[in-house]
Amino acid sequence: MTFEAAMTEICSIEDLHAHYGEVSALAARKEFNHLDRHAREFIARSPFLVMSTADAEGWPDASPKGDAPGFVTVEDDRHLLLPDRPGNNRVDGFKNLMTNPKIGLIFFVPSVDHTLRVNGHARLLTDPAICARFSVNGKPARAVVKIATEQVFFHCGKALIRSRLWKPEAWQPTSGLATLGAALADQIGGMSSGDAEAKVQESIRSRLY
Repeated sequence: MTFEAAMTEICSIEDLHAHYGEVSALAARKEFNHLDRHAREFIARSPFLVMSTADAEGWPDASPKGDAPGFVTVEDDRHLLLPDRPGNNRVDGFKNLMTNPKIGLIFFVPSVDHTLRVNGHARLLTDPAICARFSVNGKPARAVVKIATEQVFFHCGKALIRSRLWKPEAWQPTSGLATLGAALADQIGGMSSGDAEAKVQESIRSRLY
């Protein structure tokens, strides 16, 4: 018997519920459609999030976003503003928003084990005045993502506790791990790892904002 033939698979919502059981009362009631004071305080301290989108066919993309704590602004109880900084211009997530405006965010605060999840609908704004609001070192944001919230809830800390993400003594050594430039040179070919690493470092020096 092959490995595939021996696997038991969950293929329906009914099977999923039967396997995992009922949602806990606390988890079932924790979801809101707005940003209360607890969500606002968490976002104000968050320097990092992961932005999730999907295209019209459902193919997903997850992109890290980071800046000074509180870089995402709470406009009101139902809206967030997320500034976009210079990158490599792949804009995979933004391409997705052109055909599917649904978006998911997960906010992290260093040393805090729980996270904040926000799901909603997004628009990509390029109005000069709003981009200027998010200027750093005199450079405006390239664009600003405006998110209308539909689901807001805290996610328990089990994943971060199990991973020991905030525990330096549990981190794996990085010796032997390729630099980004070396990895890209090996994967793409046609350039030396030194040249590729120089390009990466130059981009960081000159295009952080």
